[in-house]
Amino acid sequence: MVTERLQKPVLVLNASYEPINICAARRALVLVLKGVASAEEISLNAVHSARSAVTLPSVIRLLEYRRIPRQTRALSRKNILMRDRYTCQYCHKTLPSGELTLDHVIPRSRAGESAWENLVACCHHCNNRKGCRTPEEAGMKLLRQPRPFSLHTSRHLMRMLGKGEAQWRKYLFY
Repeated sequence: MVTERLQKPVLVLNASYEPINICAARRALVLVLKGVASAEEISLNAVHSARSAVTLPSVIRLLEYRRIPRQTRALSRKNILMRDRYTCQYCHKTLPSGELTLDHVIPRSRAGESAWENLVACCHHCNNRKGCRTPEEAGMKLLRQPRPFSLHTSRHLMRMLGKGEAQWRKYLFY
């Protein structure tokens, strides 16, 4: 239960109140305790020790402005699933990450690369159905063409996650 609370997403703001990232509550708490950030919004969750309880932040703000370089994200399963919003790109079902696989649009057996533009989130059923064919050959249509992770994608994800977090809304510009 405590581990679950420490994994809750926390919105990270720059010193200028610009949303720049989302991190786990554990990381946010460390940044606040180190004096690198301040808690702007507090969640209803707390962690307890033998002598005290600490409420977990929902939104933190860095105390010093950080220049954010052009954001690039590592090509990883987690980032592909986030980009595709945990939705199978063939049958359009939104599923937990454990029920999704990554599919090479152009199969590896046909020299398809492991790249942002060739990987999509896919459920097990659709991945098995497609096999080592292209979507056209399998009679399957992609929901969205795969693209690299961008600053726009990152901001869109923050807004999407923020829909469920009332405390985030005033910091996310719609």
